[in-house]
Amino acid sequence: MNTSLKSRWASGEVTLGAWCMIPEPLTAEALGRAGFDWALVDMQHGCMDYETALEMIRAIDLTPALPVVRVPWNDPGIIGRMLDAGALGIVIPMIQTAEDARRAVDACLYPPKGRRSFGPVRVGQRDGPGYFMEANERIAVIPMIETPEALANVEEIATVPGVDALFVGPFDLSIALGLPPGDNDGKPAFDEAIARVSAAARSAGIATAVLSNAKVAPLRIGQGFQMISTTTDINALAMAARGDLEAVKSTQKKEN
Repeated sequence: MNTSLKSRWASGEVTLGAWCMIPEPLTAEALGRAGFDWALVDMQHGCMDYETALEMIRAIDLTPALPVVRVPWNDPGIIGRMLDAGALGIVIPMIQTAEDARRAVDACLYPPKGRRSFGPVRVGQRDGPGYFMEANERIAVIPMIETPEALANVEEIATVPGVDALFVGPFDLSIALGLPPGDNDGKPAFDEAIARVSAAARSAGIATAVLSNAKVAPLRIGQGFQMISTTTDINALAMAARGDLEAVKSTQKKEN
């Protein structure tokens, strides 16, 4: 079994990942083989259904990367299904309160730490009969902080037993702060929000996570984030395609 994200964070490691929006197992496998520590299947804003997400997790399992899923909502049904499919981390959007976070933990962990139902049909094939005994120690529970209410309650959310990292959603958080969607570093409201989430996580002894890109990721590392995405599949594809196209067009212009 691969080392868990939780154990890497506990040892002080920074883990870099890729974001899968395209509903395609081959793309997920390619990202997993590119050297990332984790690959996330985005069921909230990505284009995949459950069956495709399952196949994407299986494809990531062929690589050194760890499979993570962002579920559409804080719902125990889909959380349980993605864990049974093999996810080793669950990112839960729009967490507002400590009670929301407790419900997420309940959905992710087996008793006595949570209320997850037992039935690891697919993940049991991957990890064998020992899965149940190790699942609670391997699965990372990662609530997103992306609203004013979540920010106001972030210290309480961080201390909920079973929460392993706080995930900053910079786009929704920026919108909630009256800023354009994106990374708004240098804007006082955004900088203060980042600092507050980071401080809450440090005080609780858990990690911080964030959606990012290659340009901003070094700043996030300096801020102490330990789970950082550096690319999305759709952006990487579009940028590489544009780069190749422009290179050929540039050559044509020189020849003419």
